[in-house]
Amino acid sequence: MRMPALKRFANPDVTRAVANLVWLGLERLTQIGVAIAVSGLLARYFGPDLFGKWQYANTLLLVLSPITWVCGAEILVPTIVHRPPAQLGTVLGSAFALRLSVSVAALLLTWAGIAAGFTDPVVGAMLAGLAVTMLFREPFVGVINAWLQSMTYSKPQLVTSMTTAIAKALLVWLLVRMAAAPSRFGWLWALESAVIGAVLVVYFMRRHEGKLGWHVERALFRHFATAGTVFWLGLICMYLFLKLDRLMLERAISFADLGRYSAAQQLNENWITLALMLAQTLAPAFVYRVQDAAQLRRNMWRLTGMTAVLMIAGAIVLDLLAGFIIRRVFGPNFEEAVDIFRWAVWLSVPAGIEAIGNLVVLKYQAKFVLLSKWLLALAVACIVNLLAIPRFGAYGALIGLAIGYLAAASVNIYYIRYKLRP
Repeated sequence: MRMPALKRFANPDVTRAVANLVWLGLERLTQIGVAIAVSGLLARYFGPDLFGKWQYANTLLLVLSPITWVCGAEILVPTIVHRPPAQLGTVLGSAFALRLSVSVAALLLTWAGIAAGFTDPVVGAMLAGLAVTMLFREPFVGVINAWLQSMTYSKPQLVTSMTTAIAKALLVWLLVRMAAAPSRFGWLWALESAVIGAVLVVYFMRRHEGKLGWHVERALFRHFATAGTVFWLGLICMYLFLKLDRLMLERAISFADLGRYSAAQQLNENWITLALMLAQTLAPAFVYRVQDAAQLRRNMWRLTGMTAVLMIAGAIVLDLLAGFIIRRVFGPNFEEAVDIFRWAVWLSVPAGIEAIGNLVVLKYQAKFVLLSKWLLALAVACIVNLLAIPRFGAYGALIGLAIGYLAAASVNIYYIRYKLRP
């Protein structure tokens, strides 16, 4: 009975995949730890008002960044795998040219918006540095990471990302000690992305006799520009939904209150990230490799139940520890964030269920389902926010997120019942 399992584990492809998952988990946990530490440090240094502006600048960046995700990994990785090795330079070069052109346009439009005064001056100064990350993340890091994914070997990118994250945290601490101006901190994120991009380019060249060898093929460039458009639009809608609460609250409450709300939500989003990590870890064995519809249907209900129990248990613990966590991470000036955090952690339940249900959508590449789902969630959340925020303030935004997650999860459940019906 043990021999088949041992043989599967001895299979180099399986071993490589497991190692890749381990490194992915370590990188995610490192990023979560660094994000919490940096946020706590900046919250204490900035105070609620400036921290609210910092969080709003980050929100704007996270809404703008998906624009640069044209030709996503779901298109690029299979293209690398299915093309002969001799065409690798053409594939990567065409993807790089497309992503760089879109990223440059997005960066210039962002800077133009800042110069035109579309944002608060301090928010604009912070965003000016943060936005430079778009120039490096997708064109350099994203393209080379797709090549690494095609080999199921993401360790170089993950190790580099962990190292630079820790270095960035130390530099943030140093700038705080030097009492640096708030506008300078955004450039650390730009520096981090530039270093990751440079290291990965050097690694790629070392693997290819010291040459980059990237070329642009017009036909492939046009293919990349159009293929995956529906997935791309779906991701844009998803990130708009995830950040819609802060975008709409900025018009309704002070930056100090927005800072307290964002502090609570950032901790909560790191907790929700664990649900996404769980989904990514379980997906290959329990969803992607399962071809029998009945077995897949059983796996989905079991995974959904397990995730719901895990998220509920975690939410109970975080609810009980909310005061301790907020005070330890953000300090006494964020006391009002405690109650917001207590309510926000329960969003992890519908968010986790949605993440598990989304695996079937991704398995069958149901791009129009993905787009429709996030369009619905975005529309529902927008309507609820318009009605609830004037009456309940920050808690109204939580209501909008909860109903939006439920709408997205409902689409997943409907699709699973339709696709996997007996």
